Amino acid sequence: MIKKIISLAILLGISATVIGLSLSGLNSEEITPEEIISEETSLETEEMMKADVVIPTKVSRPGCDIEDICYIPSKIIVEKGGSVTWLNEDSAFHTVTSGFYGEPTELFDSGYLDPYQYYTLSFDEIGTFDYFCELHPWMFAQVIVE
Repeated sequence: MIKKIISLAILLGISATVIGLSLSGLNSEEITPEEIISEETSLETEEMMKADVVIPTKVSRPGCDIEDICYIPSKIIVEKGGSVTWLNEDSAFHTVTSGFYGEPTELFDSGYLDPYQYYTLSFDEIGTFDYFCELHPWMFAQVIVE
């Protein structure tokens, strides 16, 4: 008797779920998988286009300086009055701090950037601005303002 009650409960549960799913589709717009993929792609592309300089994955480990890939690009040229946006794509915290490791110039400092956090800075003076990561001394790069 208990087996019959359990079987009946399971059948009713499955039936209710199937009917609920069928009814929920009656009032909603049908979206094709292609539309979902194109929306996701455009969002990812939009986010990636915002960053002028990327802090890629695994640069919190020594060695990125050998291949000059700690910040990509490691040298960026902007016009006076232009801005640069950095994106931390690494799983570790990083900074964008003016100067050199052990000798910061205090012109700018992003503070700790969480993974996937942005930092944007405008450059109103012509010159070469060196910067580094306070947490990882091998990470350094330049902004050149013309």
